[in-house]
Amino acid sequence: MNLTAALLDAERPLTSDDISERVPGYAEGREAFRRTFERDKEELRELGIPISVIELGGYPPEVGYRILRADYELPDPGLAPDELAALRLALQAVRVGEQSGDGSEALWKLGGVVDTDTDDAPAGPLGGEAVASLPPDPSLVPLFSAVLERRVARFTYASGAGEGERRVEPWRLDYRRGRWYLTAHDLDRGEERNFRLDRIAGPVALDRPGTFTGPTPSISPEPAQPWDYGDGDPVTAVVRVDADQARWAVDQLGAEHVTATEPDGSTTFAVPVTSWPAFRSFVLGFLDHAEVLEPPELRADLVAWVAALVGEAS
Repeated sequence: MNLTAALLDAERPLTSDDISERVPGYAEGREAFRRTFERDKEELRELGIPISVIELGGYPPEVGYRILRADYELPDPGLAPDELAALRLALQAVRVGEQSGDGSEALWKLGGVVDTDTDDAPAGPLGGEAVASLPPDPSLVPLFSAVLERRVARFTYASGAGEGERRVEPWRLDYRRGRWYLTAHDLDRGEERNFRLDRIAGPVALDRPGTFTGPTPSISPEPAQPWDYGDGDPVTAVVRVDADQARWAVDQLGAEHVTATEPDGSTTFAVPVTSWPAFRSFVLGFLDHAEVLEPPELRADLVAWVAALVGEAS
């Protein structure tokens, strides 16, 4: 923190000699200072604090270091009063992990806490009990940065096939059914994949900002469905839905998955599925108005599951 403050307040780039003189806490001796200074620079960069290295010239050539406020400080997002009010409500209703405070300080930094009762008096601290709590995950912060700054992310992921290294273009983070998920373009597999954050082993490494320009055309900007959040390669489930339920099925599954429409209006879909239990629940929601046609193993599983359910009921 002493190094951060010194580099932020510097009116000119500071050389390593300047830093050893101005910043308390460094050991005496050039080699000991160099090792500690290199460690501190690396830690600050891992925290996302940008240190500018500036050529100063001279002989032998020297470099200086600064943290430019334009690179370090959060720019004013220009939130409107109704947007600030929505953030206030979200902070009041939801807690992320064991967050300290009530979020008032964060709102002031974003443009001021909006008082929902009057337009003139400033609002006090946020009050009331949270109605929901989101679990923290050590991968959340770097992956949020990756999504916002278009950074390629690299991490070790544990799936049914074992642990392996993944290189992905992160597109979206979702919290569903008690877990955090990342939707990303897997660069080695060349397709969209969903990853459970609790299966990421170790740290997440990020490339520089702007490594990719955006999602590939195959990645939908809409939130993924529950049957997309499974491990392994997707299996295409072919389902036929009766005419009186077909329009609703198209809304849920997407017109791009329609493979055939019969004269009576019944519709057949081919849907990539990675979580079969989730898709099975979706199909059962149609009762006797939907039928799994392929693949045979999914059809047999559904029949066996329903038969077991009927047996338990009887």
